[in-house]
Amino acid sequence: MPRKARIDAPGALHHIIIRGIERKAIFKDTTDRKNFFERSGHIISETETSCYAWVYMRNHALCRDLHKKCYVKPRIM
Repeated sequence: MPRKARIDAPGALHHIIIRGIERKAIFKDTTDRKNFFERSGHIISETETSCYAWVYMRNHALCRDLHKKCYVKPRIM
C-alpha cells in the first residue's frame, strides 16, 4: 500500500528519517558522524529550516523539522 502524500504547506512539520540498509551502521566512525552532523547543520541553515528535535543513532537518524517554504527542499531529503 503506498504512503499518503506529504502535506507541503508553510509551517508544516516533517519527520525526516534515514536508515542503514539491512540495519547496518550509517556512520563509519566518530569522525564520520561528526562530519554528518556539521553538514546537517549547514543544510538546515541554508534551507531556512527549523530543526526542533534530532537524534543520530548507529543505524538511523531522525529529525523533526518545520519548513518555512511551501515545499520540502530535496537537499534535506
